Amino acid sequence: MISTLKTLFWPRNAAAAAQSPGPPAPASALTPAPDPPAKEEKSDEKKDEVRKYEKKEEEKSAEPAPAPAVAPTPAQELPKPEAKPADPANHGAETAKGEDSASPPPQPIVINQYTDNHLREIVKRLRDRAELYKDKIIDPYASSPERSPPVTPVYRKQDWIRKQEEQRIKREEAEQKKKEEDAKKAAAKKEKEEKERKEKEEKLKAEKVKAEKEAAEAMCPKINCTCIDILLQPLEDKMDTYLGTTIDPFTDRRYIKWLSVVTVAFNYNIWFATARLCFPYHTPLTIPVWIFLDVLADVVNIVDITIFQPRLQFVKAGDIIKDRVLAKQKYRESTRFQADLISIIPFDLLCFHFGFNSVFRINRFIRYQSFFEFSDRLESVMAKAYIWRVGRTTGYLLFCLHINSCLYYIASEYEGLGSTKWTYDGKGNAYLRCYYFATRTLITIGGLPEPQTLFEIIFQLVNFFTGVFVFSSLIGQMRDVIGAATAGQTYFRASMDACVAYMNTYTIPKLVQNRVRTWYNYTWDSQGMLDESELLDKMPLVMRTAIAVDINLATFQKIDLFKGCDNQMLVDMLLRLKSIVYLPGDFVCKKGDIGREMYVIKAGEVQVIGGPDNKIVFVTLKAGCVFGEISLLQSAKDGGNRRTANVAAHGFANLFVLDKKDLNDILVHYPESQKVLAKKGRKLMKAKGKAAVQDDGEKKKGLALFGTKPPTPKMLRAFGGFGKGGLLEKLRAHHAAEKQN
Repeated sequence: MISTLKTLFWPRNAAAAAQSPGPPAPASALTPAPDPPAKEEKSDEKKDEVRKYEKKEEEKSAEPAPAPAVAPTPAQELPKPEAKPADPANHGAETAKGEDSASPPPQPIVINQYTDNHLREIVKRLRDRAELYKDKIIDPYASSPERSPPVTPVYRKQDWIRKQEEQRIKREEAEQKKKEEDAKKAAAKKEKEEKERKEKEEKLKAEKVKAEKEAAEAMCPKINCTCIDILLQPLEDKMDTYLGTTIDPFTDRRYIKWLSVVTVAFNYNIWFATARLCFPYHTPLTIPVWIFLDVLADVVNIVDITIFQPRLQFVKAGDIIKDRVLAKQKYRESTRFQADLISIIPFDLLCFHFGFNSVFRINRFIRYQSFFEFSDRLESVMAKAYIWRVGRTTGYLLFCLHINSCLYYIASEYEGLGSTKWTYDGKGNAYLRCYYFATRTLITIGGLPEPQTLFEIIFQLVNFFTGVFVFSSLIGQMRDVIGAATAGQTYFRASMDACVAYMNTYTIPKLVQNRVRTWYNYTWDSQGMLDESELLDKMPLVMRTAIAVDINLATFQKIDLFKGCDNQMLVDMLLRLKSIVYLPGDFVCKKGDIGREMYVIKAGEVQVIGGPDNKIVFVTLKAGCVFGEISLLQSAKDGGNRRTANVAAHGFANLFVLDKKDLNDILVHYPESQKVLAKKGRKLMKAKGKAAVQDDGEKKKGLALFGTKPPTPKMLRAFGGFGKGGLLEKLRAHHAAEKQN
């Protein structure tokens, strides 16, 4: 009973008592016996020191033999003692020993839990990094989410203190230097502001002196219209609701329409005032009509001076000034305003003293600037400006003939109407007959009556010289206008003639020559030019971008491949597009060709065709559609950039073409868009690959009806022995074994 209790309460002591009997072990296998229970109070450090000391003593006394065994742990088995009579204590020890031998395998040894967790975390990160780099090999555009850890330097205490002191000194020096620089900048800024202020004052003083000097030397003093402005203020405010505070003189069509009215008034003055001055058209019946028309023309000029001209926008230092006050001030300070004021001075009031005469309207001719301004604005908005240029040149010629006819009537009246054969005889319509004489004289047609007096001879000589000079100048101007209008047509004809001459030189077949002529004619008729890029290259980049965006940006944004890309990249792509015209039946691309371009249909239709004779039409693509975009993103590896279908033009087709090289040059500046396009290209290629595999599978299913015989069913193989491992095969194997025996 006592031994049992000892076994339960002191298992170590019981195990030592059970293992104490027996012969002594050899020196090579000696192990220290466990300490009695009283010595278990020693610390673990003392036990380790004792074990190390005993181990060294055993190694010194041992003879050459196998390596000594390491001291066992309490759980290690000791050598079995010799058989002894049964004893309750021994029986308890044996029972404990059996229980130890049946225990489960021990867990992995963990020396330090923190170190173990840290190592496991490192292993996990390494595995994740390996998976990430596997994905990066597959996808070269994938980026690692990890950042490089910063290097933490290790210093000794003295070095660290010295480094901190150096950094403190550097900071103080930097702060001192910064303060000095700030002080220098502040002083320089103050000096600069003072200098600018002095320069500004000197400039204002010089401008004031200059203005006073100009005012003293000017023929027309500066006019102050304060009173008129006060009177016209309600009218100007009301016109703001219709015209706006200011008017753009270059793009506002209302201003161009108004200039046409002003031009009509100007032409009325210069044509009719000269005719009324020379010919007897002032009669009691016509004078009221002339007064009404004169007043109407003067009203048009006054409205233009007071309402429209002070509202014109202008450019100052690159800025467009849209303020009405500044616009009015600019107009009032200009020489044009002074000329306009002189042109509307009512000298017609002198008619009450000197009689009604159109000579008092000569000052209206000063408004010639309005006519030339209208001419320039009209040319800028007309689609075919050469029509106006031809009409204007013709008007110059007619006006010269008009002035000559007036002078001829005055000369005839001076000599006496009908006094000689050379003078006008006073019969018929005076203006038409004099105009006819002036036309024959200036154009030097001939067949004119010979001048009789010295005055007539001198007048005719001056007419001839003036006619030759004026007529030749006008004819040359007319030639330039017509040449400029037909320059494009001339270039087209020259290009086509040179191409035809080249084909004739090398005896190109007539069929090819006819197709080339057809291409030239259709390209010219549809575009008005052979190459649009020649015209666009002369424009600034902003204008080219605006035109390209208006034409094709909406189409490019609808393409699935380019969705999600940078809009600026799409704009750059639009600038690289080239226009190409295809004739009916021309192949845009053929199956198996290397894909180097993407196509956007500008006008016309193309068809995706196939079959033995390319007679089967799979789909028809119309204006705005895109095709060939996938080949731009694929490389030549495994035929990824090969065309997969035949595409031909159905009728005349005008296509925009984007080259692969141009796209690669653009993508260099847009790496994010390049990644997006690469991923979408891979998805499209995978989808195309799956579709091809599915088509192959469908073909195999269709041939299965006429293929090889299907295999034998499983049930028949089991009972008939036709399959592998069946009954017939087993019998054959058994028969072969009997023969060997």
